[in-house]
Amino acid sequence: MKLLVWHWGRRGGGPLFALRLAAALREIPGQTVRLSLAGGAEILAGPDAASCSWREPTYNNALGYAVQRLTGALARGRVARRLAEDRPDFAICAMPALLDGRMTTALRGAGIPYAVIVHDAVGHPGEMLNFQIMGQYRLLRHAQVLFALSQHVETALRRQGFGEKTQRVVKLWHPPIRFGGTAPVMAHGGLVRLLYFGRLLSYKGLDLLADAMQRLGPDIPFQLRVCGDGPDSSSLARLRVLPHVTVEQRWVGEDELPGLLGWADAVVLPYREASQSGVAALAIAAGRHVLATNVGGLPEQLAGVPGARLCAPTAAAIADGMLKLVADLAATPPLQDGTARVDAAVDWPAMALAMLAALKP
Repeated sequence: MKLLVWHWGRRGGGPLFALRLAAALREIPGQTVRLSLAGGAEILAGPDAASCSWREPTYNNALGYAVQRLTGALARGRVARRLAEDRPDFAICAMPALLDGRMTTALRGAGIPYAVIVHDAVGHPGEMLNFQIMGQYRLLRHAQVLFALSQHVETALRRQGFGEKTQRVVKLWHPPIRFGGTAPVMAHGGLVRLLYFGRLLSYKGLDLLADAMQRLGPDIPFQLRVCGDGPDSSSLARLRVLPHVTVEQRWVGEDELPGLLGWADAVVLPYREASQSGVAALAIAAGRHVLATNVGGLPEQLAGVPGARLCAPTAAAIADGMLKLVADLAATPPLQDGTARVDAAVDWPAMALAMLAALKP
């Protein structure tokens, strides 16, 4: 098959997910795969930029987005010409983004079917507006196949009426995302290091994390690093003044991720809700321990993963879970940690094969 994989977001996990998916599909004999990313995507910058033959002009700010919307007809014509040249048998949206309408309009005009990888079936608190602006429901309605990355997402899609008539909903999984070698946990020889990384939004449970840390008091036997982009909040303010806690409220570039994960011994996900977690996928592949709340698709994603443990989404349970995790890590000599890295080199091709089987008539 001739396949087109696209994602036109600039930052975050989408471009990386699309890149790894395209690479996995290319490994299957007989497949021709073209990758299309936003021209301003982070992974296309620098001397080690990813290879991508279709760099779609998008935007760098709100004004740029408004211009793109105003010139939508011209952009759709350009996309239609690219599709006419390539004539893929199937297109795959690796993750929804704001300008997908120009691609889907051109695909439908050319009679080319498309599939969508659905990371979230509904918008989470703090991102509902973006979810609506992206027009994800419209994007999903006209897709021939929807790939859900967890049973949690598949169930939500079917409740919304997707998967009826000729449309198929296929459950897959979120493979681990590895960036290369990282040191064993506790190799630094100091206090246990816990990391919260990701968007600083309310549904990510920052209030639960702050409550848990306050319950533990000032004499905690670990360091906590909170790092990510998001608005100011009372939870962040509370975390900033606690001993042994550092807060870095900023965007973390892809080039920083190996060092950030390498710093940590374990990753804490105190979420109030989740479909699945790209941060967990990074942590798993890096061999970091994971403490996550038992919500949404996280139990499914972390089931059977060495070094992963779940707790209730309460401050008391998170505090207790951190103490038990830290005690286990502190008792484990460096280089003898039992947490095995999940083999992402195997998991991505396995998912690509499952996708390809679902795309064939």
